Amino acid sequence: MSMMITPLPVNRDLILGSLSKGVRSDGRRLDEYRPIKFEFNVISKANGSASVRIGDTYVLVGVKAEIGKPFPDTPDEGVLIVNSEFVPLASPQFEAGPPDENSIELARVIDRGLRHGGAVDFKDLCIIPNEKVWILWVDIYVLDHGGDLFDATALASIAALMVTKIPVVVVEGSQIVVREEKRPLKIVDYPVSVTINKIGNYLLLDPTLEELELVEARLTMFTNSKGEICAVQKGLPGAFTYDEVMKSVELAKSKGRELRSILLESFNNWDKNVRGALNGV
Repeated sequence: MSMMITPLPVNRDLILGSLSKGVRSDGRRLDEYRPIKFEFNVISKANGSASVRIGDTYVLVGVKAEIGKPFPDTPDEGVLIVNSEFVPLASPQFEAGPPDENSIELARVIDRGLRHGGAVDFKDLCIIPNEKVWILWVDIYVLDHGGDLFDATALASIAALMVTKIPVVVVEGSQIVVREEKRPLKIVDYPVSVTINKIGNYLLLDPTLEELELVEARLTMFTNSKGEICAVQKGLPGAFTYDEVMKSVELAKSKGRELRSILLESFNNWDKNVRGALNGV
């Protein structure tokens, strides 16, 4: 299900007045994110799952793996399919309706970022070339909309893939045997997105819902672990100057490193706790 979005009333003068002082209405710097919290393996029946909270924004991502046919142009590679759903209870802004451009854009941006960011080794998902591969369904659920959906969803998506496990498959002649034993999905890189939002002459990250209503233009940039820009999505009618684009690139690189560090630290802490529990520590 997708939602129609109803604008919220905002105090433009108050927000612009705060931005002119280099501070947000909630006290943050223009380039500062709200607190970020991860939870891993939150859906027991999924092959992998994770949730991310950024301030009031709450996104859940589940990964489901199934065996199917590869695409004709990539006969020896697995398949990644991303879908998104805006849950009606996530915000009073959302109204039930047919799929619209908002959820479609979110899914496409995440799909492009994961692919071009080299997150998954797709050849590792091949079982029999031209015949059988693993298909990964990445399902996004926006459970609470408090702004900055792209960055929260990107983090939740790569986090879910990091804990995804798929059954071990043995090929016997032309037949395949799917065992109960599972193996981790092979993760190659950790692409994350940083969305730069333009309000007047100001560039800010992680907008609140109120700030979001004033955003004139948006750039979502994915970076990989090398700090390279690997995917870009321009949103909204407004324009960025050349200098603003260059500043956005630097923000995407520097803040991308910060987000990736938070992601990996959260994952490592979770993994350590899981291993400790299994070992009775």
